Amino acid sequence: MADPTTAPTYNPLDPAFRADPYPFYDELRTHEPVHVTPLGMVVLTRYDDVATTLRNPTMSRDVDNGAPRPDDPVWRRRRERRRGAKNILGLDPPDHTRLRRLVSKAFTPTAIDALRTSIEQMVDEVLDRAAERGELELVDELAFPVPFEVISDLLAIPKERSEEIRDWSQVLTATLEPTTTIESLDEADTAGEQLVTYLMEVVEDRRRNLGDDVLSGLLVVEEEGDRLTTEELLSFVVLLYVAGHETTVNLIGNGTLALLRNRDQLARWRADPTLDANAVDELLRFDGPVQHTTRIPIEPTVFGDGEHAVEVPAGDTVLCVLGAANHDAAMFDRPHVLDLGRTNANRHLAFSAGIHYCLGASLARLEAAVTIGRLIRRFDEIDLLAEPTFRDRLTIRGVDQLPLAVRA
Repeated sequence: MADPTTAPTYNPLDPAFRADPYPFYDELRTHEPVHVTPLGMVVLTRYDDVATTLRNPTMSRDVDNGAPRPDDPVWRRRRERRRGAKNILGLDPPDHTRLRRLVSKAFTPTAIDALRTSIEQMVDEVLDRAAERGELELVDELAFPVPFEVISDLLAIPKERSEEIRDWSQVLTATLEPTTTIESLDEADTAGEQLVTYLMEVVEDRRRNLGDDVLSGLLVVEEEGDRLTTEELLSFVVLLYVAGHETTVNLIGNGTLALLRNRDQLARWRADPTLDANAVDELLRFDGPVQHTTRIPIEPTVFGDGEHAVEVPAGDTVLCVLGAANHDAAMFDRPHVLDLGRTNANRHLAFSAGIHYCLGASLARLEAAVTIGRLIRRFDEIDLLAEPTFRDRLTIRGVDQLPLAVRA
């Protein structure tokens, strides 16, 4: 628990912060909503500040616009490894606009809704096995494999190397963390090279044998004479594997844990399937998987007002804390209460906002609604078998394992 007698700080390395960051967010938001860390990074925790920054066209997502830090060996290593096409997360307009226009054709509402039946079948197969044993390790058996298989099916990637792809994507995901080491970056380079080499084989085969899958669609997509280059295509496919399932895995894990700790809301959702969409939005708001994202001002910018005003030079890093914004009482009444009927739950920022709003948000919502909804309706009794622990990550917040006893 944050100590109100001391000056508020942003220290995500504190074990107490990792276990439950929300009291620390409250302290920052109340006493220093525009917080400057000892390293000069600006931390925003108010909903309005975060939402405005995410939608501000003068805020860059391209890390190459950041101020040089040549004395930082990890920064130098990150810069050396940024070769080839950048993924869509790190692009600004007009490159971002062009690429998103091309790839968004694969994520229309009709295309996403067509996946419902296959997702239901995947989930039911896992729940059938759990029912026989009376136990379920939620993350390893359900939350991870289902989204991963969905991505693989979307792209029609052969299943024989699924385990390797999962391992590669896990290594790559670790580089999203601000505490990444040079060793982790080296491991990610090796994993990335192996993944790209394999995907190149798949892409070349798909060029000769086009189907009705997303990868085939990306190969032929064209607008106004514009197509994806091979590097852009590979970068996007890697992103789908790395980020495409990671958010959903932790949404399902965190969401299920939140329901088990709020049994009245679990019973409420179980009894009312019309809550599916709103319930998922509230779970995203309550304990979302992505805790923060960065922006870089391309011109000097003032954040906050009055005594809290801070002028940030161009090139400095601004940390938009999504988890803090989603618990701001100025936007959400009783923000630390889980309320699946919350009328403005869909105002959460768990999927970011503005031009970088998550392209796969509809898919993540569908996967979570089907997975958690069928879990709580299949079993009358769902109990924790052990106290959950959270993964040792800062950017991505999620339970490491969630062993459950289940009984219909």
